[in-house]
Amino acid sequence: MRIAVLSGKGGTGKTLVSVNLATVAEKATYIDCDVEEPNGHLFFKPNNIESQDISVKVPYVKQEDCNGCRTCVSFCKYNALAYIGEKVIVFDDVCHSCGGCVLLCPQHAMSEKAKYVGNIKKGTSENVTVITGILNIGVASGVPIISELLKRPLDKGTDFIVIDCPPGSSCAVMESIKDADYCILVAEPTIFGAHNLKMVHDLVRLFGKPYGVVLNKCQDGDNPSERFCIENNINILMKIAFDSELGKFNSNAEIAARVDSKYRDMFTGLLQLVAKEVSHETATSP
Repeated sequence: MRIAVLSGKGGTGKTLVSVNLATVAEKATYIDCDVEEPNGHLFFKPNNIESQDISVKVPYVKQEDCNGCRTCVSFCKYNALAYIGEKVIVFDDVCHSCGGCVLLCPQHAMSEKAKYVGNIKKGTSENVTVITGILNIGVASGVPIISELLKRPLDKGTDFIVIDCPPGSSCAVMESIKDADYCILVAEPTIFGAHNLKMVHDLVRLFGKPYGVVLNKCQDGDNPSERFCIENNINILMKIAFDSELGKFNSNAEIAARVDSKYRDMFTGLLQLVAKEVSHETATSP
């Protein structure tokens, strides 16, 4: 079962929910798709780490074979190619690696070369396999790394895959949730939190994913995110109280479910509830 955890902004508690969910499963794989700022590994502190570089293909022009027909430039809808000073210039930062320019070049003046965009690290932490994507500084898109993360073979006996998504609703988030069985939306109890909850709520509905909400940092008084859920008939899976003890665990990079039975019971209940929701969706789907 693939559970994607996402939020409309950073700092809501997305990683808090993700690492604790993976911890309480009997055997889980945690995949950190927040490749610009991955931090789940700081909590898990995995051992036996393996690393793999990730590259994409970008065009390479043999200028001596180019006759300036501009077929490649006309084809590229991302403006990654330009004909300047009687030569083709490649802007590989905006290239989407589709390979169309290479296929269409009538002079066969274009080929492809590898551009390294980041790496993937895999390790273990007790019952959890930890897989982390890390985007190189200055690389525009983390989608190729996320795609590779989610294609990796799983360890035998894995019960749950917990996907820690990037914040927001960009292409990277879409790539992270496209194969998920269930989405957990994490939100803060503020007007800004409710605004960003609406953003990811619209996204998961667009993808037709079953979903529920975890409200984090809850206190007495008005909760705009909770009000949004009630007004839109959205299932609230769990409310996490604003708790200095939990904040201390996070500050010390400790996984609450491993050091406190209260939180272990809380996240075990959440995992069981999500599993029940997925089973119900599977049973009622045509």
